Amino acid sequence: MIMMNQLVPLSHCKNSYITSTISLPFFLSFNPFFPTMKFHQTNCHKFLVSTLSLIFITSIPLILLKNSHPPLSSSLRRTELGDDDDNDKCDAFSGKWVINPQGPYYTNETCPLIIDQHNCMKFGRPDLQFMKWRWKPFGCELPLFDATQFLEIVRGKSMAFVGDSVGRNQMQSLLCLLAHVTYAKDISNKSPSASIYSIHLFYSEYNFTLSAFWSPFLVKYKDSDPEGHSFNSLMSLYLDEADEEWANEIKNFDYVIVSVGQWFFRPLLYYQDGQLIGCHKCNHNNITSLTRYYGYKMAFQTTFKTLLSLKNYKGVTFLRTFSAAHFENGDWKNGGSCDRTRPFTKEMKIEEYNKEFYLTQVEEFRKAKVEGIQNGLRFVLINITEIMWLRPDGHPNRYGHSMNRNVSVNDCVHWCLPGPIDTWNEFLVYLMKRELLLRGKLKKNA
Repeated sequence: MIMMNQLVPLSHCKNSYITSTISLPFFLSFNPFFPTMKFHQTNCHKFLVSTLSLIFITSIPLILLKNSHPPLSSSLRRTELGDDDDNDKCDAFSGKWVINPQGPYYTNETCPLIIDQHNCMKFGRPDLQFMKWRWKPFGCELPLFDATQFLEIVRGKSMAFVGDSVGRNQMQSLLCLLAHVTYAKDISNKSPSASIYSIHLFYSEYNFTLSAFWSPFLVKYKDSDPEGHSFNSLMSLYLDEADEEWANEIKNFDYVIVSVGQWFFRPLLYYQDGQLIGCHKCNHNNITSLTRYYGYKMAFQTTFKTLLSLKNYKGVTFLRTFSAAHFENGDWKNGGSCDRTRPFTKEMKIEEYNKEFYLTQVEEFRKAKVEGIQNGLRFVLINITEIMWLRPDGHPNRYGHSMNRNVSVNDCVHWCLPGPIDTWNEFLVYLMKRELLLRGKLKKNA
């Protein structure tokens, strides 16, 4: 917020003045400018106040033009529609990364659960500074992750991560954070028909079930490339049909964290009502070209509609917003890498396509949240897009191994463990506590 103090002398009034304090909050470029003014007036004619106001109002367009691309995080309260129920008025997603000399919660030696894809230390990453930063909100504190407190909150409950491998990355972080207290037992369905990527864990001491449902598009999908599946093969998306991998199981979960992103860059065929309606990067002249954002929008629209329509679903739905990749000098398949060892400064603006993914999903989230309130369901935003854009140093890069092959790849999509992704779970428990406070189920200082 920028404060401008003006002292305006009045020729019509001896020894009098008007002190004008103007607060300028900056939102996304589509949001209105909202000035607030306070006037102190001594023996002055009222028409002078009106004149000053008119002069100020006419200056608004110039200010808007000068500040047309403010950061995403400042729009949280408007995009989340959360101002009416945020008791402490703290925007935890507006802040900066600060040095944290204490370092991470765990290491690859103290947490044996880190998979090779995220295990940067195991495969020789030489710098350690990326683990020694912490997110600091401007107006408040983001509490440290307390594993015991988290487990008490979820005692007797269940939580599901629904989405792609970056969502799974967050769950792996959570497993390491909880390992300070206890470990879970793998109770995944081992039947041939079960997805090898979906997992189910049980913390018996707390009667807590933690699951991850593999669903990279959230909607129904299948391979459509006659040459078989590959990193860049053509796939079909049925945009109005939720993926049964999660949709058939999710109604009994108390907390659901939804997130997808990077898979929407690949070539895609779009189907609705069983009919092919268009495609993204499919290179067919006789098929209508549609953007990746169209598929992204419809995937979230279908997901939220499905959750809202489930008869017995009473859970809290979290949308973890788009997590940007940080490839430089090329993308993942032609030499791109992410070699930075420090966060970006605020001056490094987020790329437009990342912003567009963010705005697309948040638009659907806003609509779902309004309808959810009417149905007694809660939708909560974990707004990490701009926060993680500032952390190009947090990826495995060449210091991680592919999940399915024992080879090193330049991975600028997933996040090292430990690393900045641990902050996502700090946000998660912070928002879970806020939800309980809203329901009167948690004491204010807990």
